[in-house]
Amino acid sequence: MARFSRRTMLAASVASAASGSGRAAAPGDRPNILWLVSEDNNPYIGAYGDKLAHTPTLDGLARRGILYRNVYSAAPVCAPSRFGLITGAYAESCAPANHMRAQARLPDGWRTTPQFMREAGYYCTNNSKTDYNCDVDPSRVWNESSNDAHWRNRSAGQPFFSVFNHMTTHESEVFRTFEGRVKPEDIKVPAYLPDTLEIRRDFATYYNLIEKMDGELGAKLAELDQAGLTDDTIVFYYSDNGGVLPRSKRYCYDEGVRCALIAYLPPKWAHLAPGRPGSVVESPVSLIDLPPTVLALAGQPKPPQMHGTPLFGTVAPTPQRYAFSMRNRMDERYDMVRTVTDGRWRYIRNYMPHLPAGQQQAYAWLAKGYQSFEAEHLAGRLMPEQERFFQPRPFEELYDLRTDPAEINNLAAAPAGQAKLRELRRALDSQMLKINDNGFIPEDSSLEAQIAGRGANSAYPLPRLMALAALACGRNAANLMALRRDLGHDNEAVRYWAAMGLLMLGRGAAPALGAVRARLRSETSPQVKVVLAEALGQAGHPAEAVALLARVLDNDRSRRVKLQAINALQRLGAAARPALPAAERAAATGDEYLKNSARYLKLKLNGHYTPSTPIFDTSTLANLSSRQVRLRL
Repeated sequence: MARFSRRTMLAASVASAASGSGRAAAPGDRPNILWLVSEDNNPYIGAYGDKLAHTPTLDGLARRGILYRNVYSAAPVCAPSRFGLITGAYAESCAPANHMRAQARLPDGWRTTPQFMREAGYYCTNNSKTDYNCDVDPSRVWNESSNDAHWRNRSAGQPFFSVFNHMTTHESEVFRTFEGRVKPEDIKVPAYLPDTLEIRRDFATYYNLIEKMDGELGAKLAELDQAGLTDDTIVFYYSDNGGVLPRSKRYCYDEGVRCALIAYLPPKWAHLAPGRPGSVVESPVSLIDLPPTVLALAGQPKPPQMHGTPLFGTVAPTPQRYAFSMRNRMDERYDMVRTVTDGRWRYIRNYMPHLPAGQQQAYAWLAKGYQSFEAEHLAGRLMPEQERFFQPRPFEELYDLRTDPAEINNLAAAPAGQAKLRELRRALDSQMLKINDNGFIPEDSSLEAQIAGRGANSAYPLPRLMALAALACGRNAANLMALRRDLGHDNEAVRYWAAMGLLMLGRGAAPALGAVRARLRSETSPQVKVVLAEALGQAGHPAEAVALLARVLDNDRSRRVKLQAINALQRLGAAARPALPAAERAAATGDEYLKNSARYLKLKLNGHYTPSTPIFDTSTLANLSSRQVRLRL
């Protein structure tokens, strides 16, 4: 296979345009566009060099098309990632879309990818998962969005943009063993996981599901052939986020955000391709680039709301050096992580380093692999590189993926990593400022509605917040006076991160407890109150903290504030027992995440928790069809 960087692609496109071989798509002479999407998988695909994979359809597509080697989702889970696919914008630029299964309101003037394509004359269908993490009504933006939606229902001669979402590799399918060609004994377990039978079985199931998915993709391509449309259709295959095995989906390591992307352009449209059939693009690519690519193929300009860059089309692509991803709340657990890669190096910034990456999550823990991983942790049998998942993290992580693909050796403090650390640190800072990263706003704050999708705003002093959060994450008692001072700031987000800094100091914040109590008496933000209360508890006054958090659970109307309070109680351990009745009352509101977190808290306080204890309400699984559960989760 020929290998192309984005710089090489740009030069080739410019040369093509200069020679007159590149031509714009004229009305009535535009390609059909087909997106074949798989759920939750890394490139465990033969064309990517995986020796265990059996993926003849995708391998054949790569031989005839363009394989993108280093492809990343904008988030390591479906909902915020799919927000990017439907809008072309990073979810963290439009809070609360940065949180898992939130309901962001699209800013005035924003439109979705299918709406832009319909305006260009395309017939647009989605079959059938949506999960867009915002207030988009699928029935209004697509011509069809259903289990039966199909390009064949278009008007005669009308070009189509059709999406088929294949659920076969979804996380839920790994909850049971799927036997096939790959056996547990065939698996080489990565060094960050313990070598247990349960983990081996999950890996084997995953490989076998990917083989099954590959066959389903083959059937979709056969439909094109049978309709005589292969020569008129540009085909994209990609996965919506990384894989589902432990330390992948929901996490900002490569396994969580690295995806597959293969594009096939038939001879009729080969002049738009970034290289010859069988080419490999090595430079980093983000799934956020797909919406502007589709618009470019339809001859449409990129709208201002879109952050990505067309990968190919009638206009030469702009070379990109980096791909960015993020994490905020995942299911019922809070965190904030930002990451950037250049394809070889990955830099990770943990804005809540006092928390472990591996917080128990009810739905993910239905997988036997996660249960086994935590059981080994509780039994004290993990190696140091495995135990790290359950321990507090450093503020910064840096990995050389060429020599350390498992991301074991953190080079952030190593002399050999300093030049790359400074480069990627600057790149991430620049990106966060460019898109006005909303992640420093506590979930369900009124600030979300004021800031989301609006760019720089005096109500959201992002440069100051970034500096304050970095100060807080240093967990240095020498910064106590600065943190105390910002407790009195007039901006809620500034007060929140000042409180977070005191919380992360633990007992080191004791000299500031008078200021904390004074702030609690005047604080109007329930989110800030939750952090201040936990800071009291972690500094050595748990009874006082638990009483405050119980009042939040009983009196606050926001489900997400209640969830923040339950998370804080969980971290206070046995001292949280007096608040358990309030947590159970909060869980009775019907919110799935409140129920899961309250059940976990109760089991932990009563000493009944084991990793295999079902926290997730399995009656949900029993009462819904398999397809409904997967679409919902």
